[in-house]
Amino acid sequence: MRRTPLGLIALALTVLLSGCASLQSSATGTGEVRMTDDRPVRDGGTLTVALNADPDKLDPSLAQTLVGRTVFAGMCEKLYDIDQHGTIVPQLATALPAVSADGRTVTVRVRRDARFSDGTRLDARAVAGSLLRHRDLPGSARATELAPLERVEATGPDTVRLTLKQPYVPLTGVLADRSGMVMSPAALAKYGKNFTNHPSCVGPFRFVERVGGDRIVLRKDPRYYDADRVRLDRVIYKPIPDGTVRLANLRSGDIQIGDQMTPVDVRGAQSEPKLQVFNSPSLGYQGIGLNVGNVRGLGEKPGRIDTPIARDVRVREAFALSLDRELINKVVFQGMYEPACGPVSPGSALAPGVDPARCPQRDAARARRLLAEAGVRTPVRMELKVSTTPESSRLGQVVQAMAKEAGFAVTLRPTEYATLLEETDSGAFDAFTSGWSGRLDPDGNIASFLGTRGAMNAYGLSDPRIDELIAQGRREADPSERALIYEELTRRANAEHALVYVYRQKNYAVATKAVAGVRIYGDGLVRVTTAGYAR
Repeated sequence: MRRTPLGLIALALTVLLSGCASLQSSATGTGEVRMTDDRPVRDGGTLTVALNADPDKLDPSLAQTLVGRTVFAGMCEKLYDIDQHGTIVPQLATALPAVSADGRTVTVRVRRDARFSDGTRLDARAVAGSLLRHRDLPGSARATELAPLERVEATGPDTVRLTLKQPYVPLTGVLADRSGMVMSPAALAKYGKNFTNHPSCVGPFRFVERVGGDRIVLRKDPRYYDADRVRLDRVIYKPIPDGTVRLANLRSGDIQIGDQMTPVDVRGAQSEPKLQVFNSPSLGYQGIGLNVGNVRGLGEKPGRIDTPIARDVRVREAFALSLDRELINKVVFQGMYEPACGPVSPGSALAPGVDPARCPQRDAARARRLLAEAGVRTPVRMELKVSTTPESSRLGQVVQAMAKEAGFAVTLRPTEYATLLEETDSGAFDAFTSGWSGRLDPDGNIASFLGTRGAMNAYGLSDPRIDELIAQGRREADPSERALIYEELTRRANAEHALVYVYRQKNYAVATKAVAGVRIYGDGLVRVTTAGYAR
């Protein structure tokens, strides 16, 4: 019989009884997928989108955050995009890539009617230059994604030829995200790594200004190749970490869209006649990352860390066994998310068949036995970095209470989100709440995070078998064979317990009913190209 921490029972009742309405019978359809609002819109106006954190760098090569991707969706188009069905479609490219029989030569044709926001014309050389920068720029978060790229050549004004070191099946999916964003070569030459303060891409809106912690302002770009579809004059992104404050601003009309709304605030919006809820399944995951070898920072060789969690996998397994995923979902997220026990979403192009219902069950007794076998002194002390949002605080408190019963003494350290990223990237942590918004291809949820010296492997994990499986998954074209590879890869990653997968979000956004034309797909991005005020 599983034990439930007594303090959590009271907390669960408080949270679960805080609202009476059924999630599935809500008038706003919270339990149903709703990605679009196709009502016609009028010209003009400013749309203000509230984000749950301040984005990191506005440089596609260096950026890591979902909130940053949401801003990029308004100003930096990619070679490819995904639609509401999760299908990859051309964006700055004119068609899907042509791939040679051996899988090592890929040809991409580029639009000839597009200009960057600074007036520079988009061409094949600009695409080639951006791809090489994504691959080679020191500190690039895209380096792992584009590591198989051997050469990039502009073979004509609108034709780019990519030569690969080996067949790379995930490539099109990679080019449907930040690795496929093309930056103005003139702006890159002028600003270099300071491009983050002067971003120039092809997009419906162009960058105007950024006031750190307060706002990012975009204005309609008259040079955009499809400017006739863009109705808004301006889009303003405001970081408002507290979901309750975002909801209050929606009610007052100070903002028109609240991004990444928490379950408790979504429930609060359900009964509001002037608000509407968007909901799409997530391709990502959320969990807790443990530092097992990050001593020098991202992309550097993992080293030895002298902590119980880093020294002995049994200690990490004990921590994982202390967590009750189902209860976390109920207590912290009102049952509106899903338990997760692997990196790949069921909505991915190649889900590995990991059933959330079969996630490891909480077993505090076994956790204590593992700690005894490891010969560590209890309670095992560890610090857990959480962001400063109320939801992250609640999650931390629940994890703290659960882990205590298993023999851990967890200290919570609330940390502003951008600082949290900097500290975890550098290796200055024991554990932190770690998440990823997700990609269609499983490689996008795995290689950069779990591969040795991966571009976003903050955990310092290094496992030769995981590296081998990542390479196999990238080469294998047969979907059934790839699925088997990712099943084994998921099992291997879970056995290391460097990243403990806990839950899978749904993408909830709340907007005023005065706004229409919004698009929110499985990648969680708020797309505003066709948004505006309803006629």
